[in-house]
Amino acid sequence: MQPLANLLAPRPRRVDQSDERFNLPRSPSIGFGTGNPGLRPSLEKLSATLRRIECDPQIRPTPNAHGTDDSDLFLTIRPDRQGRAQGYELTISARRIEIIGWDEPGLFYGVCTLAQWISLHGHDREARSAAEAITLTSVHIVDWPDFLHRGVLLDISRDKVPTMETLYELVDRLSGWKINQLQLYMEHTFAYRGHEEVWEKAGALTADEVRSLDAYCNFQFIQLVPNQNSFGHFHRWLIHAKYRHLAECPNGIEHPFSSQPEPFSLCPTDPEALDLLEDLYGQLLPQFSSRLFNVGLDETIDLGLGRSATPCTKEGKDRIYLNFLRNVYRLVIEQGRQMQFWADMVLQFPDIVAGIPRDAIALVWGYEADHPFAEETQQLAQTGLAHYVCPGTSSWNSFSGRSSNALANLSNAAIAGSRSGALGYLITDWGDNGHLQPLAVSYLGYLAGACLSWNPDRSSKGLNGEISALLSFHAFQGDEALGEAAQALGDLHLTTGANPKNGSALFYSTVFFEQSLDGPRYRGLDKTSLEEARLLLQEISERLSGSSRIDRPVHSKERRELEWVAAMLGFSIDLAVARLDSGRSGPLSDLLPNKRQIFVQRLEPLIEERRRIWLLRNRPEGLENSLSRLHRLKNFLKST
Repeated sequence: MQPLANLLAPRPRRVDQSDERFNLPRSPSIGFGTGNPGLRPSLEKLSATLRRIECDPQIRPTPNAHGTDDSDLFLTIRPDRQGRAQGYELTISARRIEIIGWDEPGLFYGVCTLAQWISLHGHDREARSAAEAITLTSVHIVDWPDFLHRGVLLDISRDKVPTMETLYELVDRLSGWKINQLQLYMEHTFAYRGHEEVWEKAGALTADEVRSLDAYCNFQFIQLVPNQNSFGHFHRWLIHAKYRHLAECPNGIEHPFSSQPEPFSLCPTDPEALDLLEDLYGQLLPQFSSRLFNVGLDETIDLGLGRSATPCTKEGKDRIYLNFLRNVYRLVIEQGRQMQFWADMVLQFPDIVAGIPRDAIALVWGYEADHPFAEETQQLAQTGLAHYVCPGTSSWNSFSGRSSNALANLSNAAIAGSRSGALGYLITDWGDNGHLQPLAVSYLGYLAGACLSWNPDRSSKGLNGEISALLSFHAFQGDEALGEAAQALGDLHLTTGANPKNGSALFYSTVFFEQSLDGPRYRGLDKTSLEEARLLLQEISERLSGSSRIDRPVHSKERRELEWVAAMLGFSIDLAVARLDSGRSGPLSDLLPNKRQIFVQRLEPLIEERRRIWLLRNRPEGLENSLSRLHRLKNFLKST
């Protein structure tokens, strides 16, 4: 395989290049077989691709579905070709371009590959003069996906709710990488009628917005899958007096998603909890065309600690959990949907698997490089329970992501899911503790997951050596500095000597500044390692600021995001060094007043730039709550 083809993402199954060339006319004709309305998305994407390189495509239907006319490009669907869903063949000969889809999505994905092939040849508006010929290397590609369901889940319940423009841009990006599902993780960010006090200050999506986004997704062969957590993670509702009586622990518990004790889960033995869910489902689900529905049901950490304590003691926590799951399943079926649910509680209570309805789909999640996806998926596969594998972007609880951890986690999930017969692969992107990481940090996980879920054979070769170039081309439109910076910033935490689970020591030491640095999250953190991290960060920042394409407006958001990440990491390194100088076990207040003032002066512009960056992509409602993590640090430094 030639190097040029190595930059296709996802990498196709079979690629054969030749020395021939195809010269694309300025007004290319596009032929297509008539009588199939499913061709329209592919025709529109192809036309948009050609217009982007200043061509004037001429679309002409032909009754000859086998493409023997004289069109410069020809699109057709032939389901009899290979029999593999979502597959396609792309042929660029010296005479013309032909794309054969084995079904409608397959044709669309063939057009996506052609769009990448055109860009790989440097034919973009900035790089090509009006007189320059459009010449493409001849190639024959045969391709199909391993996982038929390839999704991204974006957390929109931890302060950050994207604007509609951002969501549309995300759909465009993901569809080009052949992702075909999108979930927006919701706890309280849909505008439910009659429940305004829960969502009115959260920037919630309205029914009209969801319907519009659903239609936009469908046209690019993406299912917008509804998502409403329905058991644990219900604290955004239960903190309000109107709903507190539905809580398992109405007086609250300590949990990882709030600094204050709060009620966390619904009480599974309270019929009114199901009445509330029935109301929510009845409002939410009609806005979506997908038949899937993710109801959550994960991390019920307070189960049996409050109002359900007696039933849990008599019948067992596992039985109470199963009964609630089955009741939720009944509500989902009544809405004509198929239930997805997180698998952590089922794996914790394996004896209840036999009682789970066979058409429910368990979502097996885990986010560390060594997560035991193989064992967990085989455990479910042996029971016959349908399942997805759900790795993560490793973006959260960091400013920069954790690049190597993400690649290993995503790869292990792809291998395990392929071997266990998983129905799908869902890339999760969470926003714990204020969703402080910018969107550009998540691109690495999205792109790597898209590649691995399409072709898990890539896992055995690894993406570590390729991801920077792939990011540069596919996420940052050829800007090598941004691709290199995104990967390198995401691995900077490894240089600090500490490698905690589910986040980075630099993030934890900044956001959880009350903690001393002798805790387990900071094991291995030392001044020598931090000095090495500082030097490496300086190199990364210099490459980032010295990019020759710094003035390209298309990158203004991504560049600003990554520059803020670099500056925030520099602040966190220096703060950690200062704290170690004053004693590892000592509090932050031990810093001398002049040092504290220096950190205040550095933090204030970082907070303001984060505010500006946030508003480029996201709704304003959750901004202040997100920034409160940094304001708390600033105010503490000022007051001590």
